[in-house]
Amino acid sequence: MAIRLNYEEGGLIVFYISGVLSKQEFDLCMSEAAPLIEKKEARILGIVTDFNGWENDKDWGDLSLQERLDPHIKKMAIVCELEWRDLTAMFTLKGMRDFPIEHFNPENEDFARAWLLAD
Repeated sequence: MAIRLNYEEGGLIVFYISGVLSKQEFDLCMSEAAPLIEKKEARILGIVTDFNGWENDKDWGDLSLQERLDPHIKKMAIVCELEWRDLTAMFTLKGMRDFPIEHFNPENEDFARAWLLAD
């Protein structure tokens, strides 16, 4: 599986992403995360390792779940290699959503977690 979800102490919702991410896996993981996100102002951490991109033959344009969940998201941090920074920024629609999204290098995962937990 290219994506898995973990709910961690401090209220962090963490997505671990690797390999090739399929639309089906993404949708399933997001449907599992939705109740956690809707509980309160969610702080989301994406940890991207050994990533090979997104499945190309599917329509990634359905934003209905994102629109439903966005009001419940406080912050998002993406930990990834520099080569994926621009593409993950586009995928997460950084700059177009009503909450901050920041990127961190893998060696700065602790800073990403601290940034997410800071108010």
